[in-house]
Amino acid sequence: MKLDLSIEFAGIKFKNPVFTASGTFGYGYELADLMPLERLGAIVTKTITLEPCSGNAQPRISEVTSGMLNTIGLQNMGVKAFVEGPLNNLRKIGSPVIVSVAGGSVNEYVETVKILNLYSGVSAIELNLSCPNLKKKIVCHDLPLMQEVVKSVKKVSNVPIITKLSPLVTDISKLAVTAQKAGADGITLVNTYPAMAINIKTFKPKLSTVKGGMSGACIKPMSLRCVYDAYQNVNIPILGCGGIMTGEDAIEFMLAGATIVSVGSASLVSPENLIKIIDEIERILKEKNVKSIKEIIGAANTVKNIC
Repeated sequence: MKLDLSIEFAGIKFKNPVFTASGTFGYGYELADLMPLERLGAIVTKTITLEPCSGNAQPRISEVTSGMLNTIGLQNMGVKAFVEGPLNNLRKIGSPVIVSVAGGSVNEYVETVKILNLYSGVSAIELNLSCPNLKKKIVCHDLPLMQEVVKSVKKVSNVPIITKLSPLVTDISKLAVTAQKAGADGITLVNTYPAMAINIKTFKPKLSTVKGGMSGACIKPMSLRCVYDAYQNVNIPILGCGGIMTGEDAIEFMLAGATIVSVGSASLVSPENLIKIIDEIERILKEKNVKSIKEIIGAANTVKNIC
């Protein structure tokens, strides 16, 4: 039996549902010598800002039990250098490119997207509205501000807009519905969870900023719950992420309601894990006699809560 792994998200058709996660795969082209990047469903770049950003001071990464903390602080070369360098390299790979964008104001989001509009090779924009590693407030926690950012970017963008949301709320569905009403073509659930670690040898926090974003296997159950809850309240597709380490994890997210998934920490452990996840998804679904991956999206939402 031939399994169809192709999937449509926000009007774009992808060869399979496995993407890289922003911030864990560089600009996307640097690992071309280590793995077949053309096999990926899409490459989501590290977050790009209007002007270059140096990020936070070291130390800014720390391992924790079943995961990691980071406080990179959106270090990047700025959009003008990105379109002149990395974007040219990304065009040659053969996988769709989704550019993650952040800004310190509505205008910065808009101007960054306007510059991206001038260049081919960008399939979609992921608006990073939820980075926990900045001193400024998290955009998606201010619903009117999030609406303004999404609406303003949507007016100028030539490609679909995906909004990346924070899990640090009591009701993720409220954020998801707000993003949908503002015009988002899809949502990414979820960004990292604020956390910290302390070095017992120095008695000091392990990160320069004290707190950072937690990712890895440890956050999967919480992230999965966010996808499940949002799926029941929105009509736009969901990109699920947060703790996906295996093909089984990816399938769980799709059963909960994600149309596609992005893999972060697992690719830091080994970039080849992305390919292994694609292969494992295919193996599992063939064993279940599933003909198309579209069949499993949201399947777990038909199960009634008996608790």
